[in-house]
Amino acid sequence: MRHGDKIKNLGRTASHRKALLTNLAIELIQHKRIVTTLTKAKALRTWIEPLITKAKDNSTHSRRVVFSYLQNKEAVTELFSTVAEKVASRPGGYTRVLKLGIRVGDNAEKAMIELVDFNEIYGKGKGEAAAPAKKTRRAGGAKKKADAAAEAVAPAAEEKTEEKSAE
Repeated sequence: MRHGDKIKNLGRTASHRKALLTNLAIELIQHKRIVTTLTKAKALRTWIEPLITKAKDNSTHSRRVVFSYLQNKEAVTELFSTVAEKVASRPGGYTRVLKLGIRVGDNAEKAMIELVDFNEIYGKGKGEAAAPAKKTRRAGGAKKKADAAAEAVAPAAEEKTEEKSAE
């Protein structure tokens, strides 16, 4: 029984699974999107998201930790330079998995996994890195009061400028 065992084994031994996910992660970092089976894409998402989070902190320690997972200097350099720069303001959710249908040969579900910030169709586009708005659970009462106060001050200020220009 596998009660509480949430890891996707992918029908492989631990060393084979680690090698598979490492190779998929390297290809995803280099090509920004790859097509694989749905199960592998979901397993890769849980494997690579912590690595991207570590890449946001560009220190020697985090580089060594990520290199211990990837074992590829070019991929680590790409991750810490290009990818980390794009996802700096994102609090998580760096990848997107899109289902593509089934494979003809063995009827396996295919999926495309991609880095969210590198898709120009869904994303904001290249070069735009907007800081996300701070989300709170409040209804926005303080914001509404501030807006109402600003509106009340604005007409009074306009009247004073009109009086000065009339003099």
